[in-house]
Amino acid sequence: MTTVSEPTYHSRASSLALRYALRELRGGLRGFYVFIACIALGVMAIAGVGSVAASLSEGLEREGRTLLGGDVAFSLIQREAKPEEIAFLRARGQVSVAATLRVMARSSDGRLALVELKAVDGNYPMLGDVTLEPRMPMADVLAERDGAFGAAVDSTLLARLDLKIGDRITIGNATLQIRSVVVTEPDKLAGNVGLGPRVLVSEPALRATGLLQPGSLVRWIYRLKLPDNAADERAATQLIDAARSALPEAGWEIRSRGNASPQLERSINRFTQFLTLVGLAALLVGGVGVANAVKSHIDRRRDVIASFKALGATGRDVFTIYLTQVIVLAGIGSVIGLAAGAALPFIIVGAFGKLLPLPVIPALHPDELALSFIYGLLTALAFGLWPLGRVHDVPVAALFREEVAREWHRPRWAYLALMAIVIAALIAVAIGLAYDKRVAAVFVASSVAVFALLRGVAAGLMALARQMPRSRITMLRLAIANIYRPGALTPSVVMSLGLGLAVLVTITQIDGNLRRQFLAALPERAPSFYFIDIPTADADRFGAFLKEVAPQSTVEDVPMLRGRIVAARGLKADQLKASQDSEWVLQSDRGLTYTGEIPKGSKIVEGEWWSADYSGPPLVSMEKKIADGLKLKIGDEIVVNVLGRDIPAKISNLRNIDWQGLGINFVLVFSPNAFKGAPHTHVATLSEVHPDAAGDARIIKQVADAFPMVTSVRVREALETVGTVVTNLVLAIRGASAVTLISAMLVLGGALAAGHRHRVYDAVILKTLGATRARLLGAYALEYLLIGLATAVFGVIAGSVAAWLIVTRLMTLSFIWQAGSAAGVVAAALLVTVGLGLAGTLLALNQKPASVLRNL
Repeated sequence: MTTVSEPTYHSRASSLALRYALRELRGGLRGFYVFIACIALGVMAIAGVGSVAASLSEGLEREGRTLLGGDVAFSLIQREAKPEEIAFLRARGQVSVAATLRVMARSSDGRLALVELKAVDGNYPMLGDVTLEPRMPMADVLAERDGAFGAAVDSTLLARLDLKIGDRITIGNATLQIRSVVVTEPDKLAGNVGLGPRVLVSEPALRATGLLQPGSLVRWIYRLKLPDNAADERAATQLIDAARSALPEAGWEIRSRGNASPQLERSINRFTQFLTLVGLAALLVGGVGVANAVKSHIDRRRDVIASFKALGATGRDVFTIYLTQVIVLAGIGSVIGLAAGAALPFIIVGAFGKLLPLPVIPALHPDELALSFIYGLLTALAFGLWPLGRVHDVPVAALFREEVAREWHRPRWAYLALMAIVIAALIAVAIGLAYDKRVAAVFVASSVAVFALLRGVAAGLMALARQMPRSRITMLRLAIANIYRPGALTPSVVMSLGLGLAVLVTITQIDGNLRRQFLAALPERAPSFYFIDIPTADADRFGAFLKEVAPQSTVEDVPMLRGRIVAARGLKADQLKASQDSEWVLQSDRGLTYTGEIPKGSKIVEGEWWSADYSGPPLVSMEKKIADGLKLKIGDEIVVNVLGRDIPAKISNLRNIDWQGLGINFVLVFSPNAFKGAPHTHVATLSEVHPDAAGDARIIKQVADAFPMVTSVRVREALETVGTVVTNLVLAIRGASAVTLISAMLVLGGALAAGHRHRVYDAVILKTLGATRARLLGAYALEYLLIGLATAVFGVIAGSVAAWLIVTRLMTLSFIWQAGSAAGVVAAALLVTVGLGLAGTLLALNQKPASVLRNL
């Protein structure tokens, strides 16, 4: 009998709880607007970021073949494919060849600009279209006529050199006539970030420039389009396997349509994770609002709860009723957030579709929306279970006399265990589904620490106020007493405001440091110029020329090659389990050098440097952090493919490198004999004592006149290009962080509103005892000022520490505390706290004493 009635009883109890929960909500959602808004904002942020990222990933996957320019792309650096390699590719499909390099373009009046030169053959583009203005066939644009090769250029170059269609420019030994403007390229996203405007020419034009010297930094890309009946991912994979098997030492980087731009995809994943964590931070801030709203709601419904218990309802019954209400309200907020987040990709494409450089395909993504809903529900439960659980053991008599004496206590262990399970589930979802689990784990640990610290700040502030001597100034005495009295707003205000301020300070400090790093003054001793593609035979003459042009400057010159790590510790590169911080070194070719001396900016931390006249088997020096990330140690062997040849080398020592000095540094530095006989070029830097724009322009012109094959890169312009990208990313972070700040303000307003009834009683009693309106306003303003100031100080400290860790550990940049932005945050915090607090106080002071006193 028992086994039959037990499920029936629980089913009826659940049905009854749902009925009562919905019946109570018929009266409206008064007191829950902040609850719903906080959940909706957080869910909207997570759903919006997830939906946009999924739409972008779908676009990249769908357009991968076009972005790549074929089904498979084989790229080589510093050398063209050998005849047998080209024959292997042509036997399997249609092939298009392209070459890219950075060069100097000169106008007819002598002005110079760094450009990204791209040379293509007659098959380009095999997929997609190049949009030109004016429109004309690609063959006509690039053809040689009237003594000049044709070129299509980026409009930026026209503006920079004051050019127009029909004008001529010189690159190396070739004269080019500008015949059209490049508007879009189908394969542009598959390349790296360019440091200059695009110049599109034919392959014969590139050869006419004379820039194809042995060792020149030219990237050759061979795109292969499979027959239409075999153009799928499986066929592409089989082709890649066949190429690696037939030509194991080719040393090319291979991409398929499924990973047309791996670097872009990784960047999108990382950025998506960061914005998702910002959205989760907004949810956590909103969780404080959930706790405040639930506590306030239970406080208002104490007579109903007492009635339930008087009529025989158990503590578990009451808990179930109000838990059901919390779940329903969390569901309402989550659905609102899901609707707004799901609409975001459609809004972005509708408003900015033609301006977007990325292929975003708007669609509904149920998995992302479901995940966002789970986040919202788990957050509401994690913060709502504590105030809900305390209702269970409160006797009816205590509920009736709660107006005067409260008897709140810790919930039962069963409810604490339930809350722990929910929190564990929330943490598991946040970390388990993250792209970088380490970053997610740090975020979770930091959030727990911040909440604990905020609770400690509130308790410490109340304890300090309790221990302070009794002031003779009435307003100050009343303000201090309000900080620690029973039912004080201190914990709610500190928790509501603290996390939002910490996030704001973190963002402003990171923003300030990134701007300083990329857009402000260059680091001390940073070079003014990089010069690349210096022919080895002219390296000494070029260095002497620079000393003549800029006698007070410092010139540094090193040989440079490009190569790929293909194996280490006897394992192929794709089998090495690299850490997140070091995997980039395996993903493409890297700059290499050789020397008999320890490079400047490097410090040996393990092992010993080889002698200047070392002539034994090749040795290599490796950057310490990269070696640790690849689990390599001194004595291990790595294999590097250079110019189609595998070169094994034993790790002799490990170095720490000062990357922030912007000098010439390499992850891998080899012993002098490692690349004996290999064609290569040199790279040089020039560091000026007092650089200026006019002097820089003079140096660029003189170098171009004397060494037309050498490319000059002005460091400041390169940093400004990177800085523009960083600024756009920071703007996106600011937008996402605004959701957290809005949540914090909503929660703060909700916390103050939750204490409105108690403020009314306080105001009425004090006014009855003779307190004036001005004195009460002054006391409350002082109370909010003191609480806001303590919270702001914590927010500045916590946010500054978080920003320091992110900038120095994750971004590996220098950190300087931005005092101005921190002061602005403190001022804003005080303004918001005092403003919202006094707004609620004015309403309380307007209450008539008689109506309140009758109900005491």
